[in-house]
Amino acid sequence: MAVEIDEKGNRLQRQTNWWGAFVIGLAAPILVIGLDPPAIQALGAAAVLLLAGATAMGVLLCIFVAELAAVMPERSGGVPSYTTEAFSGVGEKAARHVGGVTAWAYWLGWFPVAPINMILAAAYITQLFGLPAGRNLLPFGAVGSPIAVGSVIISILGIVGMYIPCYLGIKLGAAAATVLGILSMVPLTLLVILPFFKPSSIHAHNLAGFHYLHGVHGSVELIMAWLFVMTWSVLGMEGAACYIGECANPARDAKIAMTAEGLYGFFIFVMTAVVLVLVLGAAKNADPLTIFSTYITAIIGSSGSWVEWAIGIPLICALLMSMLNAIMGCSRSIYQTAEDGTLPRWFTHLNKHGVPDRAMGFTAFLAICVVMFGSPLRIYIFSNVGYLFAIAMVFYAYFLHRQGKPDILRPVRLPSWMRWLALTLAIFLTVMWAYGGWNSPSIVVGDKDPSLFIIGLAAIALYFPMSAWRRFQDKRLLAKGAIDITDIPGHADGEMAVVGAGADSPVS
Repeated sequence: MAVEIDEKGNRLQRQTNWWGAFVIGLAAPILVIGLDPPAIQALGAAAVLLLAGATAMGVLLCIFVAELAAVMPERSGGVPSYTTEAFSGVGEKAARHVGGVTAWAYWLGWFPVAPINMILAAAYITQLFGLPAGRNLLPFGAVGSPIAVGSVIISILGIVGMYIPCYLGIKLGAAAATVLGILSMVPLTLLVILPFFKPSSIHAHNLAGFHYLHGVHGSVELIMAWLFVMTWSVLGMEGAACYIGECANPARDAKIAMTAEGLYGFFIFVMTAVVLVLVLGAAKNADPLTIFSTYITAIIGSSGSWVEWAIGIPLICALLMSMLNAIMGCSRSIYQTAEDGTLPRWFTHLNKHGVPDRAMGFTAFLAICVVMFGSPLRIYIFSNVGYLFAIAMVFYAYFLHRQGKPDILRPVRLPSWMRWLALTLAIFLTVMWAYGGWNSPSIVVGDKDPSLFIIGLAAIALYFPMSAWRRFQDKRLLAKGAIDITDIPGHADGEMAVVGAGADSPVS
């Protein structure tokens, strides 16, 4: 099928609707599997309040993004792609680089979802099927954690397997997400409401006062460090915006998809924590599969291998489904950034199905490399150095867009005072990014070495040599006559968005 270019320069195919964006965006609510159990184990009932506050920011983010997505339906790649236009008031070149570094940081935040989920899924698969784990590897030394050879092999197979439907187009990706979403989110939702069918399993005193775990003392450092880790998951509900540019009716679909994603995400993140505390109290240190199995046993009063299977299979499906967005969504961000002229042209390539195959291949390859870090919590920290930076920039972008362009047509329009709320959240997240991020390694994973935070900063900084390479590419191609000045974004009568090299272009 040919890739069509619409009147606004959009080259991705409009083959889905709000449902497709919503179900693929369920990658974020599914992250509840890896977040809520360790948060409760570390903090006790107090984790519920922190999760509620952090997730409320995610709901607001979805609402703000719905407005931006409806105004800019031609832009692919989700939330970071809107920063380019929002910052246009500071200058065209500066705006493209703000958008560029934001998209790159966003990619750093999202692509590790794939290795984290596969580390968890591999552990469940090994446990359920009794597979040999093999010897442990520690390729990153003290910065990482040991990981079994068996987990590495399963993770590689899973990432490659999920890449296939992503490669074959948004329509198939949405269909795969729908199947996996039903197989995972229905059971996870049932887990939330199950205790209410057996009230005797609920112990209200476990939640009373939202107290910290015995021996844990609340402090600014503790709260900010854990909020830093939580935001990596609970703000991710905005991931549905990555596909608004491929919806048939972006103005309508943006509002529906983003509102539904935010509300469901708030429900699943907060209520999962609530019921785990009500039923189990202070959960013992264990992996999520063991915790959820113990939770079911405490409710129904019986145990057995069937409980592990009943919980394990939906959890595995959920983790695999979440990987779809990790590979598809953030790849579209670096594709859009390359289209804007600040990342290498190599990323602008689209295959015959109209998807950025090279960007997705690049993402899948590095996801396999990150598996070697071994520990999801360690990956959370360096990954969120990028993600939280990007999200803070999006809040700033919303404020600037409403402040600088108050009168443009907005199919979705929030009250004007909400721009100040966006600015307040942007400043708060900036402080959390620096303060919470620096303290997270010592508080969350018990490692006083700040290497994980520094790795995240170094990864963001890689944007600048890649951007310099893009400028070199453009100059070389211009000198050869392979392109003309209008093919370089920012040089076509002052316009910023110019269609770059595509799948059939000799310079792609």
